[in-house]
Amino acid sequence: LKYLYALLGLILLPLTLIYNLQEKQRKGLLLAIRILIGVYLLGLVLHLGNLGLRTYITGHAPWSDGYEALVTVSAACIIAGFIFMTRSLITVGAAALIGFFVLMIAGHNQYDPQMSDLEPVLKSYWLNIHVACLTVSYGFFALSFILALVNMGIFSFRGQNNFKRTESTLTELTYVNEMTMTIGLVLATIGTFLGGVWANESWGRYWGWDAKETWALVIVLVYAFILHMRFVPGLRGNYALNLASGIGFSSVLFTFIGVNYYLTKGLHSYARGDAPAFPVWVWLLIAAIIGLFVLAGIKEKKNKKLLNTKK
Repeated sequence: LKYLYALLGLILLPLTLIYNLQEKQRKGLLLAIRILIGVYLLGLVLHLGNLGLRTYITGHAPWSDGYEALVTVSAACIIAGFIFMTRSLITVGAAALIGFFVLMIAGHNQYDPQMSDLEPVLKSYWLNIHVACLTVSYGFFALSFILALVNMGIFSFRGQNNFKRTESTLTELTYVNEMTMTIGLVLATIGTFLGGVWANESWGRYWGWDAKETWALVIVLVYAFILHMRFVPGLRGNYALNLASGIGFSSVLFTFIGVNYYLTKGLHSYARGDAPAFPVWVWLLIAAIIGLFVLAGIKEKKNKKLLNTKK
């Protein structure tokens, strides 16, 4: 499925972008997109079937450790793409691409796919509710992140000749981005609240400022702020929302990876073994993303200035 999602993402994303931006000769493109979406849905069925089989074999929900959580996050990304497909076809290609990246990380040797018994504290029905809400919310936040990158790419490479056509695509994707963040925020908030109830049952306290608890709250606060930015003068607009959602995803990454491996391990840690070293390509990827954000901001400011001058 990892390679299937990669192939779908690399083909569907540019095809749907071309379909959105092209005004003529769209029938052939639409047929190809529909066929690929059929393959996408087949991949989703196989993905969910895998999670179902794992649940049947182990006898518990398939998100009890780091590997299982990542496989579930990837499935949530694909489901999110399917949910918002009617709003924008571009969402499907973006979801497939981020689904691939999440499965690629799950395949890293730091994560053990071996099926095993649950630790005593995890043998609770709260595992099916609390952890599910948080894990699925990460999938929606991940889709929000990749949509923000797509929008930043459009901001960076559009000009005056295609400004109006790209503006409608940007508005469409920004709307979907906002909706994915909204669903993710609702799930993360519910999951964090229910985590306190489970903590009281397991450890005799609702909140203990454990590193994972604290950063779960940070995610809720970060995305709550992002979704309320439209009420703040100077922080409105498509560029501001996409920039914030792109930066905000770092809180999710740090909660899932940074807390488990680079902070003092607490009661919630899924980590196994020593903390992995950051490969060079990760730093290059971060630098490239920051560069894209800066380039998009410069280009958007320039385009708006030219438009105001013409008016």
